[in-house]
Amino acid sequence: MAQAYWQCYPWLVLLCACAWSYPEPKYLGREDVRNCSTSPERLPVTAVNTTMRLAALRQQMETWNLSAYIIPDTDAHMSEYIGKPDKRREWISGFTGSAGTAVVTMGKAAVWTDSRYWTQAERQMDCNWELHKEVSISSIVAWILAEVPDGQNVGFDPFLFSVDSWKNYDQGFQDSSRHLLSVTTNLVDVAWGSERPPVPSQPIYALPKEFTGSTWQEKVSAVRSYMVHHAKTPTGVLLSALDETACEWGFLNMGRSGSPKLPGPCNIQLFLKQQHIHQLLRAPKIIVCGNSEGKRAAVWGYRTRKPGSSKQVGLFNLRSSDIPYNPFFYSYALLTDSSIRLFVNKSRFSLETLQYLNTNCTLPMCVQLEDYSQVRDSVKAYASGDVKILIGVSYTTYGVYEVIPKEKLVTDTYSPVMLIKAVKNSKEQALLKSSHVRDAVAVIQYLVWLEKNVPKGTVDEFSGAEYIDELRRNENFSSGPSFETISASGLNAALAHYSPTKELHRKLSSDEMYLVDSGGQYWDGTTDITRTVHWGTPTAFQKEAYTRVLMGNIDLSRLVFPAATSGRVVEAFARRALWEVGLNYGHGTGHGIGNFLCVHEWPVGFQYNNIAMAKGMFTSIEPGYYHDGEFGIRLEDVALVVEAKTKYPGDYLTFELVSFVPYDRNLIDVRLLSPEQLQYLNRYYQTVRENVGPELQRRQLLEEFAWLERHTEPLSARAPHIISWTSLWVASALAILSWSS
Repeated sequence: MAQAYWQCYPWLVLLCACAWSYPEPKYLGREDVRNCSTSPERLPVTAVNTTMRLAALRQQMETWNLSAYIIPDTDAHMSEYIGKPDKRREWISGFTGSAGTAVVTMGKAAVWTDSRYWTQAERQMDCNWELHKEVSISSIVAWILAEVPDGQNVGFDPFLFSVDSWKNYDQGFQDSSRHLLSVTTNLVDVAWGSERPPVPSQPIYALPKEFTGSTWQEKVSAVRSYMVHHAKTPTGVLLSALDETACEWGFLNMGRSGSPKLPGPCNIQLFLKQQHIHQLLRAPKIIVCGNSEGKRAAVWGYRTRKPGSSKQVGLFNLRSSDIPYNPFFYSYALLTDSSIRLFVNKSRFSLETLQYLNTNCTLPMCVQLEDYSQVRDSVKAYASGDVKILIGVSYTTYGVYEVIPKEKLVTDTYSPVMLIKAVKNSKEQALLKSSHVRDAVAVIQYLVWLEKNVPKGTVDEFSGAEYIDELRRNENFSSGPSFETISASGLNAALAHYSPTKELHRKLSSDEMYLVDSGGQYWDGTTDITRTVHWGTPTAFQKEAYTRVLMGNIDLSRLVFPAATSGRVVEAFARRALWEVGLNYGHGTGHGIGNFLCVHEWPVGFQYNNIAMAKGMFTSIEPGYYHDGEFGIRLEDVALVVEAKTKYPGDYLTFELVSFVPYDRNLIDVRLLSPEQLQYLNRYYQTVRENVGPELQRRQLLEEFAWLERHTEPLSARAPHIISWTSLWVASALAILSWSS
C-alpha cells in the first residue's frame, strides 16, 4: 500500500467516488462549501451537529481551568490505525478523516488537516468549526496564541502526544505566558460519556509455535542481551507500541485478530477440559473437530498436504482485535533485567494462556500481569530506584515519559524490539513466503474473475473490493484483510489512497484502467500487493506511464547495493524511468511488512527516518504514477533483502520478490525495456510459475492455471506472443493429470 510521506493511511474524500473529483491544486483558494458566514443554515446533509458535544467538553474544560484543549487523532500507542473508542477527534468534530488535529477554546473550535481531506472536512463539520488547510504544529500554536489570553492554560492528554510532539508544542509556548498543561483524564472521554464505544474485551490467545519464529522466552533473552551491550546499560526497557507487546516478534506471540480459516480434516491433538470446551463453542467462527468419543472440541490438528508429509496447524481459538486490520491488543510492557511486567486487562486471559506466560511465579522468565491503567504509576515507582529506563521515543507517549526522571532516562529513536523484529529469521522468512503464495492464488482468482465479469458491466469498485476480501478469507490461516482495500477505476485511481464505499463507487469498465491495492492477514504472514490492469485498448501514454512505473519497480528490485545502505539512498532508482520524461509520484516508495502484524512495519523502508537495509528485512517496492482526473498506476511487490552474488568478494545486498502475481501484459510497451530489465522480468515470471503454478494445480484451479501460463509467457523485444486459450486449456489439463498421477 502506498504511504504518504507523513505515514498515514487515510480515509478517502467523501465524494471522490463519483464521476468527478477535486484535484488537490484546485482546493487552494476555493471557498468553503459550508457558506458559514452567509448561509449557515444551508449545511451539507453530511454535516454533523456538534453543538451539544462542544458544550459538554467546554464544561469539563471549565472544571479543569483550561482555555483551550488539543485533541490529536491517535491513541496511547501512536498506532497507525485506531479503534473506535480512540476516535475522539472524529466524535467531537464530526470529521472522519484519519489525519487531523482539533483544538477547542471556550469560544471557538478548529481542525487542521492536509489537502486530502479538505472537501471531506467541509462536508462533515458544521459551522461550529473552522477548517485550517495546513498541518504544522507551529500553525496550531500560532492560532492558540491568538485566541487564548495571557496567563491561561492549554490542556492536552499526555497519552495522546508523542515525546517529539510534546517537545514541539512546548517549544512553541515557551516564549509566551500561556501554560501547556498535562491532564491525564481525557476530557473528550468524559464528555462522550456512555455513548463512547466500549474498550475491547475479547480474549487474548497465544499464537501456536508453528507460526512463530522464536519462543517468547528466546525473545526476552535477546532484548536483555541488547540491554547488557547497550552503551548506557539500561536496567529496563519500556515497550509502548502495540506491535512491540502483541506481535510476532513484538514480545509474547500473542493477540491475533480473528479466527483463521484452517484446513481440514483435523485430528485430535489436544483435549480441553469440558468447561473450556463449552466456553469456546460459544465463540463465533470456531473450528471444531470430532474426537473418538463423539464430543466436540477446539483443537490442535494435522492436515495432510500430500501423501507422506504433514504440517501441524493450530487453533487456540481465543481472539483479539482491538485495532482494525491489526491483530493487536491494548498493552504496555516493562522488561527489566530481572522481571517482565505486562500491563493489560487481566480478565482477557484464559487459564491456558496464563500458564503459557508463567504468570504463577516471580522469576526472571515469569510474566507479571498488571492492570493496563497502572502503567504510569508502575513506571514511576520503578523509576524511583537505582535504574535506567530505555525507551524508543517514536512510539512512547509523554504520559509515561514525563514520570521518568531525565537522569534515569535512556532514549533511542526505536526500541530494541522494533530493531530486532525488523530482521526476520529463516523460519519467519519461510512463513511469510508461504503466505504470499496463497495470497497470490486469491489475487489471480480475482483478476480472472474480473476479466470475465467487467465486460458484462456487473462489477463496481465496492463489489470488487468485497470479492477480493472474500477470496482471501477463504484461504488457509486467513484472519481477514490487512487494510481497507483500495479498488479504484479510471479517475478515482488518480487518488493514491482512494477506497470506495457501499454508497459511493464507480462501475469498472473495459475502457478504463483499474488499480487494486489489497492485502491479507494470515497466521504465517502479512501481505500487501498492488496491480493495475486495463481490459481494453490503453492509450500510448497510458502504456508508456505503466511501463515506466514497471521499469522503476524492476530497477530497484534488481539493484545491488552495499550492506547497511539506507533505503532513502537507493529510493531514486524507482523514480528514474519516470524522471527521465518528467513524471513522478507523490508517495513513499515502500514500507516494512510484518509476520502477521503491521502491514506498515517500522522502521524498515525507503524514507529518511528508516533504518539501514539488512539481510532478512522485508519491504514493499511500489512506484506509481497518477494522472489527475484520468487514471492512476501503482505496481507494488513485497521483497526480501538478501545477499547479492557479486563478481568480486564484498558485503552487498539485493532484493528477492515474494509477491507472485504477473503484471498486465496489455500495458507493457516492451520496446521501452532494456535487455537487462526484460531478462529480469522473464526470470520473475518463471519464479511466479514455479511458486504459484503447483498450488493452482493442487487445487484443480484449471482456469486460473491457464491464466497464469498465459500471463507469464516470456516477453521478447518484439510484440509479446499470446498463445490461444484453447491450447492453454489443454496444456493445463494435461499438467494437472500428470501431477495427480
